Amino acid sequence: MARIVEVEAYLGPEDLASHARFGRTARNAVMFGLAGIAYVYLVYGMYDCLNVVTEEDGVAGAVLIRAVEPLEGIEAMRRARFVVEGRRRAIREASDEARAAAAQRLAGVPVTRLASGPGLVAAAFGIDRTWTGTDLCDPASPVRLEPVPAADALADDAVRITTRIGVGYAGPDWADRPLRFVRRSHPSVSGPAAAR
Repeated sequence: MARIVEVEAYLGPEDLASHARFGRTARNAVMFGLAGIAYVYLVYGMYDCLNVVTEEDGVAGAVLIRAVEPLEGIEAMRRARFVVEGRRRAIREASDEARAAAAQRLAGVPVTRLASGPGLVAAAFGIDRTWTGTDLCDPASPVRLEPVPAADALADDAVRITTRIGVGYAGPDWADRPLRFVRRSHPSVSGPAAAR
């Protein structure tokens, strides 16, 4: 179990940073579907990223889960990350000593940094592209969104709004829009400490 602490919004075809910018394709079709469904894609050829579809059926939109704070199942998250990292060629072909060193390095990652970045979120939960289409609002789903108890709701001033990360290619009109939402000063938010 984890608490979401950082997200980015991606809008429809007009958003030049969104996968919907080319219209509906086989890859992004789920973005045009019902809200609450998972859209998982591969970035840089090696990192799966979990998004939640957000709009009504037929309208593209999704929120990228950029970082979460692990709450329960921490060792399972470490194991899942090791499995995902082990799929990379460099680790697969490494010596037993190198794999042991990689496992040791991962064991030393602070809990707050286990899922601090969109690729790490998916890795910590063992999520890959086969999860696209999963209903994240179904209580029986192995990966799901759950409501926050009213007592745990954040005050407006606990949320910092910034521009999205890594979308300069979309041009200033879209790269400069305030579509990233982070829990202010939280140690699990992605990026260097100065950016959090």
